[in-house]
Amino acid sequence: MLEVTIVNDTSTKTSKKKKAGIFKKATKNVWALIGILLVLISILSATFAPVIAPFEPDQADLRARLAPPSWADESGESPYLLGSDQVGRDLLTRIIYGARISLMVGIISVLISMVIGVILGLIAGYFGKWADDLIMRLGDIQLALPFILIAILMMAIIGNGLWKLIIVLGISNWVGFARLVRGQVMSVKEMEYVQAARSIGASHIRIMRKHLLPNVASSIIVLATLNVAVNILLEASLTFIGLGVDPSIPAWGSMLADGRNYIDSAWWVATFPGIAIMMTVLGFNLVGDWLRDEFDPNLKA
Repeated sequence: MLEVTIVNDTSTKTSKKKKAGIFKKATKNVWALIGILLVLISILSATFAPVIAPFEPDQADLRARLAPPSWADESGESPYLLGSDQVGRDLLTRIIYGARISLMVGIISVLISMVIGVILGLIAGYFGKWADDLIMRLGDIQLALPFILIAILMMAIIGNGLWKLIIVLGISNWVGFARLVRGQVMSVKEMEYVQAARSIGASHIRIMRKHLLPNVASSIIVLATLNVAVNILLEASLTFIGLGVDPSIPAWGSMLADGRNYIDSAWWVATFPGIAIMMTVLGFNLVGDWLRDEFDPNLKA
């Protein structure tokens, strides 16, 4: 018992040093710092939207409809830093509140996909045989169909809405997690410490939870980070065509849809929400690439 305690303590210290080393390396990686900064800006904007937003998101003034940004207004009378939309709502305020929707959809839907995919991947990789065949064939069937087509079909059937969109994205993206976890578990389960745990009578659930899952956790985190960016784009795409978030809710996709009708006369209505989407997706992609470089030993060779 004493020996096990010492090993665990050493392992904990090593893990803490490794985490500290990773964050220290991030400070020396310009692209990682840019990605972290962009992600933090999005998260802080979403968290403190009521505090930092200059107006209410639904506060409209038809007398100021399509007002240009204050820095581009020759008359100098526009109170809107990024301009106003077609009904006189402050664009900056709606972009700040829109970050809430995009991050909420992106993160929660990925968590749903991750839970489903990791559980199925552990079962397929650990037990193999018919369980592996069944789960992987279901994944192959889903991958054979274009995802956007599946999403459009499901949203057309069940209707649009924030939580409906989250559920659709969540249950449609589990295959990537399942295939990743399955492949790594199939190699890890043959390690000596897993065989030792099995020989002393450890249950299957305990082996998967204590020995297999921690060894694939880093890869799961990397894939989840990259998938958040993908799901933010998918949310904006579905909302743009009217099958996503309700139009009454400030969302970047609906702002783009509104702005396309005024691209010639009021370019700011579509441009700034598009920049917000681009910067947020770029931030998560840069962070995901950095994490992949840190956790993937093959890339360090």
